[in-house]
Amino acid sequence: MLNLSRSIRIPDEEIEMTSIRAQGPGGQHVNKVSSAIHLRFDIRASSLPEQCKQRLLGLSDQRISSDGIIVIKAQQFRSRDKNRADALARLRRLIEDGALREQKVRRPSKPSRSARRKRVDTKVRKGKVKALRGRVDPG
Repeated sequence: MLNLSRSIRIPDEEIEMTSIRAQGPGGQHVNKVSSAIHLRFDIRASSLPEQCKQRLLGLSDQRISSDGIIVIKAQQFRSRDKNRADALARLRRLIEDGALREQKVRRPSKPSRSARRKRVDTKVRKGKVKALRGRVDPG
C-alpha cells in the first residue's frame, strides 16, 4: 500500500514490479542476479481520483507513455530491496508533484516603462560602439 495522503492510497495490486538485470559495469555477480526493479503503474486503471488522473496524463514526462502507463526503472543500488524502495519513492514523488499539488496560475506581466527605456538605451549605446568598429580610413 502506497500512502500519498490521508485520503489517497494506491493498493499494491495496481503497482506491477518485476526484477530485471541491471545495466552497467560489474563483475561476475551482476550477470547472475536480477537486482534492478522495473515498475509499471497504469494511470487509467488506477484507483486515483479522476482529477488526479487527468493531471498526470496531462504531464509531459518521458516516464509516462502515450497509453497512460508510468514506467520507472530503478537500478541505482546493488540491493533489490533498496531499488524497490527507490522506485516506489520516485513514483510517489511523480504523483505528488504532478497531480496532488495545485499549479499556480501564471499571470502575464508587462515590463515597466523604465525597464523598457533602459533596454532601448542599452541597445542604442551598443549600436554606437559597434558602429565605431568599422574600417579606419588611412588618409
